[in-house]
Amino acid sequence: MEMEMCGLYAPVVTGLSAQQPSLPLKSTSHPADILLRSTRVCALMNLSSPLAPMKVLIVDDSAFMRNALSRMVASDDSLCVVGTAENGLEALAKIGALQPDVVTLDLDMPGLDGLETLKRIMSESPLPVIVVSALVRRGAEDTIQAFALGAFDCIAKQLSYDYAGVLKIQDELIAKIKAAAGCRVPAPRFSSALDGPPLGLFPASAATVPKIVAIGTSTGGPTALQDVLSALPANLPVPIVVVQHIPVGFIGPFAKRLNDLCLLKVREAEDNDHIRAGNVYLAPAGTHLTVQRRSSTDVVVRLSLLPNDLPHTPSVDVMMSSVAEVFGSSAMGIIMTGMGDDGACGMQAIFQRGGFTLGQNQATCVVYGMPRACADLGVLNQVVPLPEIPQQILAALHHRTRAAAAP
Repeated sequence: MEMEMCGLYAPVVTGLSAQQPSLPLKSTSHPADILLRSTRVCALMNLSSPLAPMKVLIVDDSAFMRNALSRMVASDDSLCVVGTAENGLEALAKIGALQPDVVTLDLDMPGLDGLETLKRIMSESPLPVIVVSALVRRGAEDTIQAFALGAFDCIAKQLSYDYAGVLKIQDELIAKIKAAAGCRVPAPRFSSALDGPPLGLFPASAATVPKIVAIGTSTGGPTALQDVLSALPANLPVPIVVVQHIPVGFIGPFAKRLNDLCLLKVREAEDNDHIRAGNVYLAPAGTHLTVQRRSSTDVVVRLSLLPNDLPHTPSVDVMMSSVAEVFGSSAMGIIMTGMGDDGACGMQAIFQRGGFTLGQNQATCVVYGMPRACADLGVLNQVVPLPEIPQQILAALHHRTRAAAAP
């Protein structure tokens, strides 16, 4: 008799007490033995306990990647690989049988591919799914589609069979699995129905009307950005600059998708772009975006690899601090769903210079990290549900003319 244990099969040991949740296993030279370092048999533990490990199902058609990802997950004692699957149908069956907390999902698989598998997961047994995708153009476009279907986040999979190269994603993988295990499962689209009474709009008596909107987001951001930007009119009298944490290679297809769905013109920002009303500029992955004033009527985008010692590139803090410096009280900063605290310092800079700051509320965030950091600093003028953000933007611009205003 065998049972699946942390990505491998190990003999079942009878008579294991609740006080002895692990098995003493001999060390061997098999490459996958690292999976046994925690010597934990998930099915024999009280998985309802708050101290129980988070259960992860690895789905990938490559045996090498299944093994590599399982080894990474098993390196953290708070995680446990309850199973692996090499195709979509096997994944769906194991989700039902093993009840994982999180699934990692490849997109390019034979038979039922990743996108179809994701659709089935979200319709039949919704739970957090992290897409692990190769850095190719088709993979990038499919990953953006996966976000629209409800994927929690994405990780760029290396096109290599060198374990040392693949191992580079270990810290990111573990962090995102832990965040996903405690998150609200993202829906393919947010509903406009709200719990509780609606919150107030931007105060009509505000002395300064924004001349630019800066948005920062991370996990859950692609769907949230789509919801916000698609609700804004083509004649929006200000430009919008955006930092979305996403791997290199994904911003281009993401910007194209948004441009196809929105009345606004959406593009991946380029160095020295002249920012114009009715346009949205997305910071390229791996590059910081700032704004620079060239004259009273001319502001441009600047892209740089510096500073190179920050946790995120692009950084929401870098972008928003730049917007605060150039536009002062004429800036509007919006912080939305995401892990960590990137954006807290930038939003503080806008707040301190008299600009208007807006945060997404906890109930509609996939991960309430970045907005929470801003709320804890006390630098948010307003906190609203996601569907209210477009209304807040339009209310802030209520007495601008329909013509494009100079930045």
